[in-house]
Amino acid sequence: MTLRYIGSKARVGEELSAFIGKPDGGRFVDAFCGMGSVAEVAANLGWRIALNDHLAYAVAMSAGRLVSADEAPFSSFGGYASAITLLNELPFKKGFIWQEYSPASEHASASKIERRYFSEANAAKIDAIRSHIFEWRRDGLLNVAEERVLIADLLGAANRVANIAGTYGCFLATWTAQGHARLSLRPRELRPAATPLDTSIVDVKALDVRPDDTVYLDPPYTKRQYASYYHILETITLGDAPVVEGVAGLRPWRHLASDYCYKRRALVALSDLIHGLPAHRILLSYSSEGHVNLDELQDALAGIGNVQTHPLKSIGRYRPNQTASDKASEVHEYLMVIRRSPAQLRAAGGRS
Repeated sequence: MTLRYIGSKARVGEELSAFIGKPDGGRFVDAFCGMGSVAEVAANLGWRIALNDHLAYAVAMSAGRLVSADEAPFSSFGGYASAITLLNELPFKKGFIWQEYSPASEHASASKIERRYFSEANAAKIDAIRSHIFEWRRDGLLNVAEERVLIADLLGAANRVANIAGTYGCFLATWTAQGHARLSLRPRELRPAATPLDTSIVDVKALDVRPDDTVYLDPPYTKRQYASYYHILETITLGDAPVVEGVAGLRPWRHLASDYCYKRRALVALSDLIHGLPAHRILLSYSSEGHVNLDELQDALAGIGNVQTHPLKSIGRYRPNQTASDKASEVHEYLMVIRRSPAQLRAAGGRS
């Protein structure tokens, strides 16, 4: 993973694996998949995986890391490395990213605001590569797995040269060495074996969950709205040209605002979600910096099934800027394990 992602569980993967365990007949449903680090842990344990997020870039990044070499031979190009080389050698294209998210925005965008997310050269290379991936898929030169790999590779490459503090909430006023670096895609090591995979991009309440599934929940638990903090990754993934606003050039995102990011709504939203999931086992990751008090959440889940809370480990707080670094406090990570009997499953709407 090439993003310092808010709430990432990459650092507690080993601890989570002990609770995920071996496959039990159902799927491992990563309902808020983020960058897919936990889904990868489950895949390594042999689970069938279902990825979901309400943001397309998250599903793209997560699905890309689960693709095997057999699924993505890149036969049309003589192999994966050759496809990467062709994309890296493309000429610049002055498209939407160049127009809105490089210094060219001062004269090329209706906003007349100079945005410094990417250098003009890197922005134009992002436009060229994204357009070419679309064209290759349209012309039948890429299968679904190959497209997923290349989109994930492009998102990673873009992040390595983004002139940001950690998220895309805004750009930095002065250029960093990272921002001056040259964008280049890097081939990754693809998985040795295929992982059975379902993907969806829906609100978690619309997710298709089965009684034999194990559902993993890692919801947002602070005020940070992912739809605004990572808006450019969403635009690159979708390849669209939305009307953007403000100094940051945000795409429309409020329709994707999460109730879990609002302190007054989070407890009810999370409790309702868990009560409504017809799965025999639910794993909920949570943190000491979250809006919801764990004791209050346990009280709200009384009667749903067997509920146990396990401390995982303490990790450093996410530090996107100097202010956050100065606080330098630790965050305690927990896992709530919820198990249901057949009768409790029926009460939740599932059929045992």
